[in-house]
Amino acid sequence: MTDLARGDVDVRISQPVAKRLVKMRGFGIGEKSTSSISIITGIVLLVAWWAVARSGFVAHLFLPTPEEVLTQAIAFYHDGYAGASLWEHVSASLFRILSAALIACSLGIPVGLAMGLNRWAKGVLDTPIEFYWPLPPLAYLPLMIIWLGIGETSKITLLVLAMFAPICLSAQSGVRALPIERVNAALSLGASRWNLFFDIVLPSALPEILTGIRIALGVGWGTLVAAELIAATRGIGFMIMSASQFLATDVVFVGIGIIALCAFAFTLVMRSLETWLVPWKGKS
Repeated sequence: MTDLARGDVDVRISQPVAKRLVKMRGFGIGEKSTSSISIITGIVLLVAWWAVARSGFVAHLFLPTPEEVLTQAIAFYHDGYAGASLWEHVSASLFRILSAALIACSLGIPVGLAMGLNRWAKGVLDTPIEFYWPLPPLAYLPLMIIWLGIGETSKITLLVLAMFAPICLSAQSGVRALPIERVNAALSLGASRWNLFFDIVLPSALPEILTGIRIALGVGWGTLVAAELIAATRGIGFMIMSASQFLATDVVFVGIGIIALCAFAFTLVMRSLETWLVPWKGKS
């Protein structure tokens, strides 16, 4: 009886156990694309806009239909607005925001890295940056006019001030988030100060820096309308403000749409840069 029971046990043990693969549950949005959801959301918003504009609850003076805005956009493309063509308005705004972004990056990234690496730099620069950063650009717009006049210098300076702080603070945050174990490992392998900075500190801070640049570009586009209030005769912001004075709501919608398209194109460029420069982001 005992031998028979042992035989049953041996038979059960000798049978191969089927392997089952367990798929790990994802966290957050995962790696699946959200493009289809975004497209559906955009279509729903357009349909809702069309339905509200057609319903008559809101006068066409305040809310034109999508067809009216599209017709005005085509007319703006062919005839221009306020004595300037579409390209002249767009190129003037792009010149201002790209010049300001270049200056803000060339100043904000080194200053932010210095603040993250040196306590004296952080102690000296942290107070003025935190003081002016919460201020809306319109608050110090009159100072730009008084100090720098009404030319391009005051407009670009206003944009630089609006974009500098997000880039600087993101660079500082990227350095502060660097694990000390990674630094100690590099030092134990004989890395010099320059090797430590270019091979460890800068690559680790780069994802935060790119995120800060994306935020700064969004702030810059929001400040552009205020910057082009300063005696401008060209630019998307000038076009919007000029049209609002004559209650040309369809032209205002066209200007808002142009800014949205430009900002979206900038976002796509920044995402491509992130994919190329920091392919490891979000995969650790």
